[in-house]
Amino acid sequence: MKVGNRTFVSEFILLGLPIDPDQRDLFYALFLAMYVTTVLGNLLIIVLIHLDSHLHTPMYLFLSNLSFSDLCFSSVTMPKLLQNMQSQVPSIPYAGCLTQMYFFLFFADLESFLLVAMAYDRYVAICFPLHYTTIMSPKLCFSLLVLSWVLTTFISLLHTLLMARLSFCADNVIPHFFCDMSALLKLACSDIQINEMVIFVLGGLIIFVPFLLISLSYAWIVSSILKVPSARGICKVFSTCGSHLSVVSLFYGTIIGLYLCPSANNSTVKETIMAVMYTVITPMLNPFIYSLRNQDIKGALGRVFSKWTIQLSLFWDSKDK
Repeated sequence: MKVGNRTFVSEFILLGLPIDPDQRDLFYALFLAMYVTTVLGNLLIIVLIHLDSHLHTPMYLFLSNLSFSDLCFSSVTMPKLLQNMQSQVPSIPYAGCLTQMYFFLFFADLESFLLVAMAYDRYVAICFPLHYTTIMSPKLCFSLLVLSWVLTTFISLLHTLLMARLSFCADNVIPHFFCDMSALLKLACSDIQINEMVIFVLGGLIIFVPFLLISLSYAWIVSSILKVPSARGICKVFSTCGSHLSVVSLFYGTIIGLYLCPSANNSTVKETIMAVMYTVITPMLNPFIYSLRNQDIKGALGRVFSKWTIQLSLFWDSKDK
C-alpha cells in the first residue's frame, strides 16, 4: 500500500536462524525435540502441583505459574520458527507480528515478576521459618500473582500500542526468528524516541529492579545461614541458590544485553543466539532445575503414578468381572 512517496508493509519476512541449508532438517528436529520437551516438562509440573495436595503451598503455587509462563513463552516463538524452517517464504502478517510481540513481552515480563515472588518465598521460608505460614498467607500469594499479571498486561500493551503507531516502509525483512521489538524499531521509518525512552524506563522496572530484589533475597539467605552454620543446611541452600541464580543470570543477562544496550555493537548472529538462550533453552531447563531435582516433586510423581496404577488395576478388574 502506498501513501505519498512511502510504501507501507502488510507483512514481514523473518530471516530465521543463521543455519546452513544442508543442516536445516537436523536443526528442525533438534528444535522440535526441545519444544516438545519444554511443553511436556512444564505440563508435568503443572499437573503434579494440581493433583498432589502436598504441593499446595505458596512456593509451588508460584512454580505452577512459572511453568505455565514458560510453556506459553516458548509457544509464542517456537511453532512459528518451526513452520518457517519448512517454508519457502517465512513471512508473518503485520497484525500477527504485533500480536507475537505482545505475548512475547507479556510472558517474558511475567516470568521476571514470578522469579521475584519465588525468591521472596524462599527468603521468608529460610530466614523466618516460624512465621512463614503467617507471612506467606493465601491473601499475599494471591495479591502477588494478580499484581504480576496486571503489571505485565499493562507493560506489554503499552509497548505494543507504541509500536503500532510507527510507520514501516519498504524494508520489511526482520533479521530474526520472531518479531523482536528492537529489530522492529530498526525497520521503522518514523520517530522512535518515545519507544526508546519507554524501553529504558520500563526496562529498569521489569529487569533491573527484579534482578536486584532477587540478588538481595539470596544475599540475606546466605547471611542468615552463615550466622548458624550447618554443613547440611549450607549445602542445601547453596545448591538451591546456585541452580536458581544460574537461570536468573541466563535469563536476565541476555535480556539486559539485548534490550537495554541498544548502542552495543552486537552482531545479528550474536543477538539471535542470545535470544535462543532465553526463548528456547531457559524454558526447557526450568522444569529440571526448579522441580525434577526436587524431592517434593519426585514424591508427588510417585504418589500420583501409584494412584493412577491402582485406579487402572481396579478398572481392569471390574471389567474382567
